[in-house]
Amino acid sequence: MQTEASDEPRRTTRVLDIITVVLLSVTAVLTAWCGFEASKWGGEMSIAFSQASSARVQAASAQSTAQAARQYDLTLYTEWVLADAEGRDDLVRFVEARFTEEFAVAFDAWTAEGRTARGPFVMDEYVPPGAVESEELGARADAKFDEALANNQRGDDYSLLTVLFALVLFFAAISQHQAAPWRRWVFLGLSGVIFIAGIATLLTFPIKI
Repeated sequence: MQTEASDEPRRTTRVLDIITVVLLSVTAVLTAWCGFEASKWGGEMSIAFSQASSARVQAASAQSTAQAARQYDLTLYTEWVLADAEGRDDLVRFVEARFTEEFAVAFDAWTAEGRTARGPFVMDEYVPPGAVESEELGARADAKFDEALANNQRGDDYSLLTVLFALVLFFAAISQHQAAPWRRWVFLGLSGVIFIAGIATLLTFPIKI
C-alpha cells in the first residue's frame, strides 16, 4: 500500500511530462507552419500589388490612347460642322471620308436618328480605341488591389496566430518548473485552452502551399 501511494506522484509527474512534451512538440510545428503561411501570403500580397500597379499603368496608357483618338475625332467633327454650316458640300464629303472607323459608326447612327442627339460623341456607338481596354484594365487593377489587401490580412492573421501559439509554448514551459502538481495542471490547462482556440482558428484560415 505504501509503495502504491509513493508511486502515485511519479505516475502523475510522468503523465504531466508526456502531455507537456506532446503539447510543446505539436505547438512548435504549428508555430513554424503559421510562420511559413504568413510568409507565403506576404509573397502573394506583393505579387498582387505588383499586378495591380502594372494594370493601372496599362489602363492609363489605354486611356491616353482613347483621349488622343477622341481629340482627333473632335477636330475633324469641328471642321465638318463649319463646312456644313457654310454649305461647302465638297469639304463636307472630304472631311467625312477621313472620319475614323469608330467615329464613322457613331456619326452614321446619329444621322440615322435624325441628328436629334447633341452630337455623335454622345452616341452609345462611339467607342474610341483604348476606351474598353482602359475600363477592363482599371477593373483588373481594382480587383488585384483588393486581392492584395485580402492577402495582407491573411498574412497578418497567421502572424497573430503565431503569437497565440507562442503563448502556448510559454505556459507549457512554465508548467515544467512548478513543484506542485496542481500548479502544473493549471498552467497546462491554460496552455491547452489556448492551443485548442488556436487550432479552431487555424482551421478557418485559407492555406497557401
